[in-house]
Amino acid sequence: MSKARQDFTTGAITKHLLKTMGFMLLMMVFQTLYVLIDLYWVGRLGTSSVAAVGIAGNLMFVVLAFTQMLAVGTTTVVAHAIGRRDDAAARLSFNQSLSLSLACGVFFLVVALALRIRYAVSQSADPATALLAARYLLWFIPAMALQFPLVAMSAALRGAGNFKVGVAIGITTIVLNMLIAPVLIFGWLHAPAIGISGAAIASLVAILVGNVWLTLYFRREPVLSYSSAQWRPRVVEWRRMLAIGMPAGFDFAMLAVYLFIVYSVTRPFGAAAQAGFGIGMRIMQSGFMPVVALGMAVAPIAGQNFGARSASRVRHTFRDGALLGAGMMLLFFILCQAAAPQMISAFTADPAAVARGTEYLRMVSWSFVASGIIFVTGSMFQSMGNTVPSIATSLVRIVVVAVPVMILSRSPGFQLTTIWRLAVLSVWVQLAVALLLLRREFARRLHFADSTGTNEVRPAPAPGVTARMAAE
Repeated sequence: MSKARQDFTTGAITKHLLKTMGFMLLMMVFQTLYVLIDLYWVGRLGTSSVAAVGIAGNLMFVVLAFTQMLAVGTTTVVAHAIGRRDDAAARLSFNQSLSLSLACGVFFLVVALALRIRYAVSQSADPATALLAARYLLWFIPAMALQFPLVAMSAALRGAGNFKVGVAIGITTIVLNMLIAPVLIFGWLHAPAIGISGAAIASLVAILVGNVWLTLYFRREPVLSYSSAQWRPRVVEWRRMLAIGMPAGFDFAMLAVYLFIVYSVTRPFGAAAQAGFGIGMRIMQSGFMPVVALGMAVAPIAGQNFGARSASRVRHTFRDGALLGAGMMLLFFILCQAAAPQMISAFTADPAAVARGTEYLRMVSWSFVASGIIFVTGSMFQSMGNTVPSIATSLVRIVVVAVPVMILSRSPGFQLTTIWRLAVLSVWVQLAVALLLLRREFARRLHFADSTGTNEVRPAPAPGVTARMAAE
């Protein structure tokens, strides 16, 4: 096996998780710094600018829905191929993922640019915020379109156990973004001061650099190399990846729907309420980075062992991952309960925005431990090539929170705290459903001859998964 890749089918599972998570967490730390520093600079422009970036940032979850779908499918099929020692299949999956990502990126770019003004107006509390959001989106949308090929290439490397290259490139682009943003926002070093648009342009430049760098790397990759003959769309391969990844992308799509609803019902509460929620969301996203890194580590480790038909190691990966996820999120819960006002006030001087953001963080943090375990269960579904259960858990969550909010928001005396209470309830219900479905998947999918010597029977194909996928 290439030195750039790592074999997760042997050795201590916990050691693999911590080492792999460490690579990803390093990048996540820089990502967190970028999110918070970017928010700090935008916060200097005023409450409306913070609200505008939050509204524009909601579109990022639409992109995450598609890129997560692409990443999950790519990582899973590549990890299974690597686990079987089938380099030819891994190369084909990589090239097909790349062509699919380019098609999705172009489609998103065209549609999002056409709808950006209508979207900004529909979500903003006032015309000034809508104008700022539209300006930001003009540059942020192309940056998000470039995420598609970047995600596809990085996901293929993770499936092969190669985290170092993606992390190095990710850190470099994040640092580049952090350096460029204030220069363009405030006009430092004789650059033109272009305000909120400068933050979006910085993201565009950084993501473009990341794409070029990864493209050059893959030109010399021995296994996951470019092959123009394999770029022509193959419906079977695209369908195969989408069958695995679509349910995972659906989870982010539901989150995008949730955010759309929240910003819609918070419009009557003013820009300060939207700014407080936006800051709270960014802080929460930053605190979730460790479990995101953990989830990205769990998927290829469990996936390679599933491809190698080692049931005991797949179960072991979930056990250790769930304990790590719950422990990390417990620490974040304590931090939010103790220091929410201080964290919010670091990004805005508006007392109303601080109060709203503090209220949000302290209430929703009661669901953090459940969220940590949910990230791991989602990665386990991915690793076994059947993420259809993610659709069920996401639907449960959106039904519990979104439907009541849309109804109650029309009644007199409606308060934002109603949304946060329902959000907490929905996460715990989602966890209960996810654990039940994962237990069922373990019983159905892990009944094969374990490489450790356990005599078991072959699994029946899971619903929604092709026979070829089940055979892997």
